[in-house]
Amino acid sequence: MQDFDTIYTRAAARKGGTQALDALLPSPTDPADLAKLGDDRILSLMAKCVFQAGFSWKVIENKWPGFEEAFHGFQPKPVAYMSDEALEAQLKNAAIVRNWQKIKSIRDNAQFVVELAEEHGSAAKFFADWPGTDQIGLMDVLKKRASRLSGTTGQYFLRFLGKDSFVLSKSVVAALIEDGVVDKAPTSKTALATVQEAFNTWQTESGRPLTQISRVLAMSVDA
Repeated sequence: MQDFDTIYTRAAARKGGTQALDALLPSPTDPADLAKLGDDRILSLMAKCVFQAGFSWKVIENKWPGFEEAFHGFQPKPVAYMSDEALEAQLKNAAIVRNWQKIKSIRDNAQFVVELAEEHGSAAKFFADWPGTDQIGLMDVLKKRASRLSGTTGQYFLRFLGKDSFVLSKSVVAALIEDGVVDKAPTSKTALATVQEAFNTWQTESGRPLTQISRVLAMSVDA
């Protein structure tokens, strides 16, 4: 496995130097600020990530005010108690994207958010407190307890939420392969654990957040 300095140097060479590279690196939200986020915004983001998966992000963004109106401003409890009939009525609502399976997932995820609030005080606090050294564990929670938030959809949800995290995009996976961490896209529990260990090592070496390490990996192989 390559050390982080080697990967960073490779990325900097591709992006025009260290100053240019650093200017491209995002910073995650401070956990204290993340914990203050309203659970309605977390549910809204979950729904947006689900609907954007495999669809035009621009179209979903343009229609999002219609989603906010249709689903009670994404207040978790009102959405969690929406009847089947109320959900089915949204199939006639031209203000949203009318995909039945994804519409149902909004109620399922509202129920998940309500459960997190009951267990941890708020869903925001749950996500803020989860240690980045076990992102794979958090991804497993999303896979098992949320709806349609497994794989890269769940990873992008965490990134857009502001949670310090990595995204296993095609570029990041290519870098992980090039740097000897895995030999193919990681899908098994063993491979994902190996990826987590690599990110933890690079974080210790660099002192950088996972979000930046992930972007450096991507840019170390991107043109």
